[in-house]
Amino acid sequence: MVIRGRAPLRVSFGGGGTDVEPFCVEQGGAIIGSTINKYAYCSIIPRDDDQITVHSLDFDMTVKYNAKENYVCDGRLDLVTAALRAMDIKQGCEVYLQCDAPAGSGLGTSSTVMVSLLTAMARWKGITLDNYAMADLAYGVERIDLGISGGYQDQYAATFGGFNFIEFHGRNNVVVNPLRIRRDIINELQYNLLLCYTGNIHVSANIIKDQVSNYKKPDAFQAMCEVKALSYAMKDELLKGNLHNFGRLLDYGWESKKRMSSKITNPQIDMLYDEAKKAGALGGKLLGAGGGGFLLVYCPYNVKHQVAHRLEAAGGQLMDWNFELRGAQSWICDEDRWDYRDIQVQMPNKEYTFHV
Repeated sequence: MVIRGRAPLRVSFGGGGTDVEPFCVEQGGAIIGSTINKYAYCSIIPRDDDQITVHSLDFDMTVKYNAKENYVCDGRLDLVTAALRAMDIKQGCEVYLQCDAPAGSGLGTSSTVMVSLLTAMARWKGITLDNYAMADLAYGVERIDLGISGGYQDQYAATFGGFNFIEFHGRNNVVVNPLRIRRDIINELQYNLLLCYTGNIHVSANIIKDQVSNYKKPDAFQAMCEVKALSYAMKDELLKGNLHNFGRLLDYGWESKKRMSSKITNPQIDMLYDEAKKAGALGGKLLGAGGGGFLLVYCPYNVKHQVAHRLEAAGGQLMDWNFELRGAQSWICDEDRWDYRDIQVQMPNKEYTFHV
C-alpha cells in the first residue's frame, strides 16, 4: 500500500506581504491568487518495524528516524521532522518527497510540501480535517513549531486550491472567499500570462524579516496599505473580466511592493521586468517574498510572443503551466498492481498473450 498526498503550488496576484504579522493582525491583510498545475508530492509506504526513512528526491537526501524516539530537528529535512512530530507518527514507513519547482522559486514550495506531507499522513492515520483545520495545522507546524518566518497565504492556497480572495486577521481568523470566475475569463487570463524563472534563488525568511522591521516606517507602511487596497481592486476587475485593467494593476502592485523592502528586487529582476514592459507587457510582479524565483507577466495576446522572446533573450526561462482549480488531495494505490504479469486477451478467433 502506498499513501500519496498532493498539493498545488500557487501564484499570488496581489496583497503579498499583508498576510504577515503584525500587519495582518493590526490592519487586516488581503491576498488574491490562484493555484497552478505544479505540485508538491508526498508518498508514504508503511513498514512493519520502527524505521522511518525519508527520501527527498529533489535534494537527493535521505534521513532516517526511529518511530519510538523523539523527533529532533537538526537542520536536515526539518519540515518532515516537524510533521512527523505533529501527526504523532509511531510506525515505521518510507517517505518520498518531490516538488515540481525548486525551493526559493516564489511559488510557496515549502508550505506546499508541508501540506502534501500532512495530507498524506492524515489519510494514513484515518484523520479527517477540513480545509481550514489542515491549513491552520500546516501554518502552526511551519511558522510556530519550526519558527520559519512567513505569512499565512501559502498554506491556505495549497489546501483550498483554485482562485481565492483570502482575508487575514491573525491565526484562527482567516476567511477564504472562493472566486466564481467564468471559465472563458480564466482561459483568457492564462493565455495572457507568462511565468518566467529569473534563475535567482532567494531566502524568503530574510526578506520577510526585513519587511517586518520596516513595518513602522511611514513609506513602507503606506506601501503595504496600497498593496492591500490593490488586491481588492484586482478582485473586482478579475470578476468583471476587465483583464487589461487587471494587468495594469499588477504593475501598480509591483511598484508598491518594492517599497516594502530594499531586498525584494535586484538589478537582474528589474532588467527582466523592464524588457517585458518594453516589448508590450502591461504589468507583472515577482512571486513570493522577492529576491528571485518566478516573474509573472501580463501581456496582451498579440504581443505575448514578443515579450516571451525578449525575456528569453535576456536570460529568463519560461515555464509551461496552467491554472489548477483543485486543492490538496490524497489517495491510496496498491503496489501489487505494479508487478509485471503476462496479459492475455481472448478474441473471437484467437487468444493473445503480451509479455510485459
